[in-house]
Amino acid sequence: MIDEFSAFLQVYIDNWADWGPQIYAAIWVTVKLTVISFALAIGLGLLLALGKLSPLRAVRAICTVYIEVARGIPVLAILFLLYFGLVPLGIVFDAFTAGFIGLGMGAAGYIAEVFRAGIQAIHKGQREAALAVGMTPMMTFRNIILPQAMRIILPPLLNMLIILLKDTSICSLISTEELTLRAKDLAMMSFLPMHLFLLAGVIYFFLAWPLSIATRRVEKLMQRGRRQTFGA
Repeated sequence: MIDEFSAFLQVYIDNWADWGPQIYAAIWVTVKLTVISFALAIGLGLLLALGKLSPLRAVRAICTVYIEVARGIPVLAILFLLYFGLVPLGIVFDAFTAGFIGLGMGAAGYIAEVFRAGIQAIHKGQREAALAVGMTPMMTFRNIILPQAMRIILPPLLNMLIILLKDTSICSLISTEELTLRAKDLAMMSFLPMHLFLLAGVIYFFLAWPLSIATRRVEKLMQRGRRQTFGA
């Protein structure tokens, strides 16, 4: 058993000079894809949440339709539409751009609901009090509502970041040169699929694990802060 395990590890040692640079480059693409798509999802999600809370019926309707559609369509369908479906219209995205736009657009529907729930959890009296002392609606949202809502919003946002990190693997199907595609290409060339896909899985785990730890710690801090506030 020990000899078999040693032989299994020896494959990595023998091939790392060839695999290593390609794997490192793919990890960097995966991280960039995650960060950019998450930033897009945060910005678009916040706008959608505010639109859904808007007093204007037309704005609420548009934002609600987008959120429901984004949550109901598989991310892969969005990626295929962006990468393949828009070509006849003369709109051409490279694989990386289509990847982060598709991931961001899909995640925005979920993040919008996270923002909406966090904002609505803040008592309306605080907004009314801020407006009564002369603050504008924008100042009230920025200085009163959003900072308090972040205590509720932050943990699910971090969970969404972990989901996005793993969902970047879907972008391999539109030829984005991220970790899963690179592992697949190396597996086809070396005929060692178990070694390469196991390696990819371990790398995804070690990328996501610190985020999972951070999420749990943030949740504990938020709960402690709420208990202290309630006790005060």
